[in-house]
Amino acid sequence: MSHTSFGIITAPMQVDYQDVLRVWREADAIPEIEHAWLFDHLMPIGGDPDGPIFEGWTLLSALAAHTERLRVGLLVTSNRFRPPALLAKIATTVDIVSGGRLDFGIGAGSRPSHPLARREYDAHGLPYHEAKDAVESLAEACTVIRRLWTETEPFDFDGAHVHLTGAFGNPKPVQRPYPPIVIGGRSASVLRVVAEHADVWNIPGGDIGDVIQRSALLDRYCTEIGRDPASIIRSIHLPVSYDRPGDTRDAIGAAIEAGFRHIVLGLSAPYPAKVAQWVTDELITPST
Repeated sequence: MSHTSFGIITAPMQVDYQDVLRVWREADAIPEIEHAWLFDHLMPIGGDPDGPIFEGWTLLSALAAHTERLRVGLLVTSNRFRPPALLAKIATTVDIVSGGRLDFGIGAGSRPSHPLARREYDAHGLPYHEAKDAVESLAEACTVIRRLWTETEPFDFDGAHVHLTGAFGNPKPVQRPYPPIVIGGRSASVLRVVAEHADVWNIPGGDIGDVIQRSALLDRYCTEIGRDPASIIRSIHLPVSYDRPGDTRDAIGAAIEAGFRHIVLGLSAPYPAKVAQWVTDELITPST
């Protein structure tokens, strides 16, 4: 993938619906911004811990209906929140609402080391399994979801973590054979799942040296299973500094040099007026 695509992510916390909708509709009219994302948390992980936050997939469906061009997705869905067969149905619905613009983002779920993320499981009565189980469940979820999107007859699935009887997906997604699968994460165990299942790999920024090492590790895992490493698009989430755009431009340049061609620019709230145009003028255009 020689073309570098740019997108934005608006974390749906500490904001109003109209704030997010304004930014997405503005971005939808700017060709240089090709994709837009939400995250998947049930309680805020920044700012007021009791502040407002929206459920990601519900909000994504609404935004998909109010946009026409942007590719849309969650960066990334927590596989711990929803059973995979239900998630497949939700994602299919959004792909249809959007007219085939969904990029399906999924990950193992929040790390237990993040206390503000961990609390949302207890608060919503959701089980929280350890990392090993979460990664194994992610691999099974990817298998099941892809089958529900493609298979034309009901099937049973009896995995270590997922058990389905008479599973069947109807309707199917608009995109064929299925929406691109974007897996987010940086641990070695998740990268093995990426090598097997992902069309796009996203890493949540960080030290560029570590990012490069993780990308090289993914290359190795792909080679081990006989997959061309170049078949997985490399994506990175970079926070935007409104006050120091030069720092963000430097981070974009380093990511592109490291082989990342899918750049997701994180916009913090409150969103400045015409922020999507500012991102284009200050960050995207100078980088292309």
